[in-house]
Amino acid sequence: MSTFAVDLLACLRFYTRLPLPLHPGESDPHAMPDFSRAAVLVPIAGALIGLIGALVLAIAANLGLAPLPAATIAIGALVFITGAMHEDGLADLCDGFGGGADRERKLQIMKDSRLGTYGVAALVLSQLMRIGTLAGLIAIDVRLAAAVIVAVAALSRTAGLLPLVLLPPARTLGAGFAAVRPSVETLGFAAVLALLCACVPLLAGASLPRVIAACLVATLAAYGISALARGQISGQTGDVAGAAQQAAEIAILLVFSAGVTIAA
Repeated sequence: MSTFAVDLLACLRFYTRLPLPLHPGESDPHAMPDFSRAAVLVPIAGALIGLIGALVLAIAANLGLAPLPAATIAIGALVFITGAMHEDGLADLCDGFGGGADRERKLQIMKDSRLGTYGVAALVLSQLMRIGTLAGLIAIDVRLAAAVIVAVAALSRTAGLLPLVLLPPARTLGAGFAAVRPSVETLGFAAVLALLCACVPLLAGASLPRVIAACLVATLAAYGISALARGQISGQTGDVAGAAQQAAEIAILLVFSAGVTIAA
């Protein structure tokens, strides 16, 4: 139980900026999670993060806000509590891959904290897709939208682990190098938990085929980013993992928002 609490807190500290209490079993609360073990709890941490977004969405909807501002507030809350870490990864990856002429230049650009045209465009498009699809779900059923937020947060963060398994570190510094690669078995257990979290929208009227499709597209999106990174920089970085999470999140939202019908 102690190991469970320590690993869960480590994941929550890594993925959020929430002021969490120190567990007696933690030696360094600022250390990178040991993903060789803690990766199993990434879906749980993601679901808890999504639950915060779902609660914010419920409050906004109950205050009578229209779908678009309610979705904007919910996504904004998630960006705030996570410190925009995944968004930062997506922007850096697009800047590097779009503006670098060779591998070393791409990595150099990705390390630069300044934003370029590719990164800004990626952030704008990402936010528009996430807010737009969520607003569409809210217009259909607030309960479904809230349930999807929980599923998306768990699934996408699990999918974001895929580059760590498929690719070697592209550099000898940074989060991608520091993260301990989860084993295929550990990732498999995490995938099972993510699948269970993905079933939350079933409670709000989503169909099982749609849930299965969401899991598939999340995996394909993260694999696509991994394949792109292999070709561009021959490895993974923290930015690649962040971009994989963002790609998976958008893909899942598109699946749930495409022609949704709610059972009576």
